[in-house]
Amino acid sequence: MSHADLTQYLDYTLIAMLLAVGFSIVRLRNLFAVVILMGVYSLLCAAWFVSLDAVDVAFTEAAVGAGISTVLMLGAMLLTARESEPAGAGRHWAAFAVVASAGAALFFAIPDMPVYGDAESPANAYLGREFMERTPQDIAVPNVVTAVLASYRGYDTFGETVVVFTAALGVMLLLGFGSGGRRKEEEED
Repeated sequence: MSHADLTQYLDYTLIAMLLAVGFSIVRLRNLFAVVILMGVYSLLCAAWFVSLDAVDVAFTEAAVGAGISTVLMLGAMLLTARESEPAGAGRHWAAFAVVASAGAALFFAIPDMPVYGDAESPANAYLGREFMERTPQDIAVPNVVTAVLASYRGYDTFGETVVVFTAALGVMLLLGFGSGGRRKEEEED
């Protein structure tokens, strides 16, 4: 069995696991189980991104999707009921119509996608090739993805970090983290 065959087998296995976890998330009513399975889903996505050689995206998915989002959802879950209320039949059909329409649009776009691994695909042929050629001379960073994120897109990466930090801080303030110290001081006075 060749390396490409093993990689393809791994991709199919990860997709099957993603589908199984996704169906489980939709069917469960216990919110704790749903939040934990969403973290598992994010970790499976991160593993799939690594398989697709998108390590930077995998790192972000693992950190934000499986890490921060799961912790924030568990914190928010403390303020809600543990079981969800059953939805009416009308909501199920509306959700199914939206998902079916989006799925049909995605399948309609499949023929326009480049062949997997094609060196002449638009992502590899124009700007991507230029970054591959110029990065060692311009920045002297051996990893092109790191060079793009840290140098060419440094301000953008910094902005994304600030947005994630601000969102986490806002959620912590909304959930009341850190207000315990003020309450103790007020009680002492």
